[in-house]
Amino acid sequence: MADDIEVDGRGLLCPLPVLKLAKALAGEPPGRVALLLATDPAVVRDVDVFCRDQGCVLLGSSRDGAAYVFRVRKG
Repeated sequence: MADDIEVDGRGLLCPLPVLKLAKALAGEPPGRVALLLATDPAVVRDVDVFCRDQGCVLLGSSRDGAAYVFRVRKG
């Protein structure tokens, strides 16, 4: 399944990666999927809170070396 939007938050401290994710999803229709890449460990908590507060769905998360990888579907 291809991601609709890629958000590169690597090297940024939280909450900047999640703010970039929010900006990327703003104005997009429900169902769009974003791939977020980030290196700050705090992003794990922040993405969970973002999804819960914004009605998004966390489709999956993993690690790729130093990067945390999240797939988020806009609700």
